[in-house]
Amino acid sequence: MNESLNNRLEGALPITSADEAASVVDNGMTVAISGFGSVGYPKAVPPALDSHESLTILSAGSVGGEIDETLVKSGTINRRAHFQSRPAIRDAINAGEVAFFDRHVSQFGDELRFGGDLDVDIAIIEAVAAGEEWFIPSTSIGHAPSIAQAADRLVLEVNHAQPVALEAIHDIYERASPPHREPIPIDGPIDRISDARIEFDPDALKAVVETDTADDPYTFRTPTSADQAIAANLGSFLESEIRSNSIFSSIVSLQFGVGSLGNALMGALTEIEFGDRTVVYFGEVFQDGLLDMLDSGRLAGASATSLALSNAGQERFFAEIDQYAKNVVLRPADLSNNPALIERFGVIGVNSAIEIDCYGNANATHIGGTHMISGIGGGGDFVRNSRLSIIALPSTAADGAVSRIVPMTPHVDHTEHDVSVVVTEHGIADLRGCSPRERATKIIAIADPTFRNDLKTYHDRATEGGGQTPHDLETVFDWHIEWSR
Repeated sequence: MNESLNNRLEGALPITSADEAASVVDNGMTVAISGFGSVGYPKAVPPALDSHESLTILSAGSVGGEIDETLVKSGTINRRAHFQSRPAIRDAINAGEVAFFDRHVSQFGDELRFGGDLDVDIAIIEAVAAGEEWFIPSTSIGHAPSIAQAADRLVLEVNHAQPVALEAIHDIYERASPPHREPIPIDGPIDRISDARIEFDPDALKAVVETDTADDPYTFRTPTSADQAIAANLGSFLESEIRSNSIFSSIVSLQFGVGSLGNALMGALTEIEFGDRTVVYFGEVFQDGLLDMLDSGRLAGASATSLALSNAGQERFFAEIDQYAKNVVLRPADLSNNPALIERFGVIGVNSAIEIDCYGNANATHIGGTHMISGIGGGGDFVRNSRLSIIALPSTAADGAVSRIVPMTPHVDHTEHDVSVVVTEHGIADLRGCSPRERATKIIAIADPTFRNDLKTYHDRATEGGGQTPHDLETVFDWHIEWSR
């Protein structure tokens, strides 16, 4: 062990520069990288790939500009999956310059290990410490265990800017391969069942690069008045639901989608009266809004796959990491988003969408049904499998010029069969037990007043044609066509 490196590196490791590590990558290769929630991604080697051509870049979640900006501008990326959040990569995808394919988070790790045309040539992973056969991931785990197993070659970046103490929050449990896959032995949402190390084939390790660069994580906007009203409506609904639903009589397990609205809703948890119930978070991202709940003692713990915190949130978490490690756990994404665990813990899933139609079908990924925003991420895992699935969204976009409740959404990520409740700043639509026509009445009632009468007029006209789910196909996309001009 090299004591001068603060015990981060152990054994005879192939220490190289970023440029030397980049030479391990050949043109046309499929490169899987760590990172989730814009944290825990490699920051030195990817920019050194800017002279390469036709690379396929795979990540479990969003990563930094070192990848989705630098390598887009250099023309290095040919194909991309499965989630991204930077304007440069988004523009290239929508221009047809980068082929993008999208998958649910819970499924992606297995597809990398066992599926079709996703053969991984090399993995580039950020760690806080490494040995000859193991490494400890940094601020996110995502599918790092799966890509380390799937890759023929492995490059590690050991980042001195990330505290080694992150080891205390990691719980790396790797499942056996189908058809001999065992039930996941987690009885409670914040149980720990393993340790912090990810093991790999030592023959695969080709380079270890030392870095000292902080994450470039989320910047959360200040909650808008609509965000605050949505949070208040959601809080009222949750208080009523947990009082009346026996599933939540002792434990309430919550999940919120990533982003500014999700973070604002997390922060609003401090205003909800949970009584003497134990409240836990079981989701894919741990955001700033949960810190106050933990500090107040109102949240018993949190399980996620990424510390998707702002810079201020990271500083706060790192300063008290020993304390937070008592009740925060990071898991691989195929556990944090696992359908069986989501169902087992009776999770209340709160996610957002670009728009939702009057029957409850939600579009979370495409503007106008055509232009990709980021990807489905883990939303589908929780919308489909949560005991109570809630879509929360402002009723309008573009400063009120565009309704986010529409007659029919031209792209569907979450179907009407998976959405139980819709919340906007104008109210709550509880869709459970409702027919399509009844759902339409409830959803239209929480649309923005500017568009409410037009939505009702549309639905009345559609109903004249009959059908269990009435539509007027001649006019159903009129708004989308007008807005795209």
